Amino acid sequence: MPPPPNRLIAHLDMDAFYASVELLRRPDLAGVPVVIGGGRRREDEPDDDGAPPPRLRDYVGRGVVTTATYEARALGVHSGMGLMAAARLAPDAWRLPADFDAYRRHSRRFKEAVRGIAPAIEDRGIDEIYIDLTEVLPVGHALEAQTASGEVPDRALLLARAIKAAVRAATGLSSSIGIAPNKLLAKIASDLDKPDGITILAADDLARRIWPLPARRINGIGPKAEARLAGLGLNTIGDLAHAGLETLVGHFGAHQGRWLHDAAHGRDDRPVVTSSEPKSISREVTLERDLDPRRDRAQLAAIFTALCEGVSADLAGKGYLGRTIGLKLRFDNFRTVTRDHTWAEATRDAAVIRRAAGTCLKRIELDRRIRLLGVRVGSLVRDVGAGVPQDRPAEARTPSLFD
Repeated sequence: MPPPPNRLIAHLDMDAFYASVELLRRPDLAGVPVVIGGGRRREDEPDDDGAPPPRLRDYVGRGVVTTATYEARALGVHSGMGLMAAARLAPDAWRLPADFDAYRRHSRRFKEAVRGIAPAIEDRGIDEIYIDLTEVLPVGHALEAQTASGEVPDRALLLARAIKAAVRAATGLSSSIGIAPNKLLAKIASDLDKPDGITILAADDLARRIWPLPARRINGIGPKAEARLAGLGLNTIGDLAHAGLETLVGHFGAHQGRWLHDAAHGRDDRPVVTSSEPKSISREVTLERDLDPRRDRAQLAAIFTALCEGVSADLAGKGYLGRTIGLKLRFDNFRTVTRDHTWAEATRDAAVIRRAAGTCLKRIELDRRIRLLGVRVGSLVRDVGAGVPQDRPAEARTPSLFD
């Protein structure tokens, strides 16, 4: 079925989300470079004990940047960068530990606030959503809003202002929103006027606002595709648009070539998907230092147990059980190994998850130090008894190699 004409699709992206949540309790750090990473906040840790956080230059370890404020990003720091590499770029930046429980709370709050205005949203992660505004009308005070010139703003602008105001009221945080005829353009638009921006694109804005942008700004063009395009002299979205369908199909194949051609011309028929079932739920951790399976057995056992308990809690919170339990290991030579074990009955029991993951562990030769450890539960089904405790006694857990 073709999409309805005159679609109005929004993409809302929270501004430097993790860092902004941290600044709610550390407003004294607003406006300066702050990097989040290198550990997790303890539950009993006070919001602000008055002591300044450590400087990034003092960090020693192999942690990575979870996120950074825009002031730190201006110095070249970005998510996924090693903290010690980031320290060379921004040695005077303040470093704060991550608090994922707080991020999840604020994520739920901003999404609930948006649903109060426009219920058709597609959840794209902890800090971004798509919103179908095609049938949504502004209500309340938004109808009375006027521009500085005295003209009543159009519906898209009224809705953007109302949504951003609702998000700020619910969380205290700023967001950026892009509104366009489809998801592809809305995603690009939300990044054009960050932070705290509103960007509204119409079909006739394509040549002026979209074609001059680098090709990588199209969601789905990664570093490898960007390099291939650059090798063909196609550096901007406009270059792609003028390359011609036959040229793109010749270099990238029928499917990928047609997608690149359509994307460059701003064509995207994908609907806003308001509900979907996850394929798996997982947790993993990159260790601060490589751990030896024998000498560091107790520490690995504690991390292993915590991961299994975390996945169990995530399954309970989302109302799922799972039958396939998997383990992921990355060794110090960056070799990654995964193993799965499937049970007859679906479960979310932390002890059962740990026992199954331990079974997977016995199938891996632990001959090197471990860099990353992860646990996954797949083959998910809805838990019809959600809310009913399913946990078994502690003695149900059998020892694994890490015990």
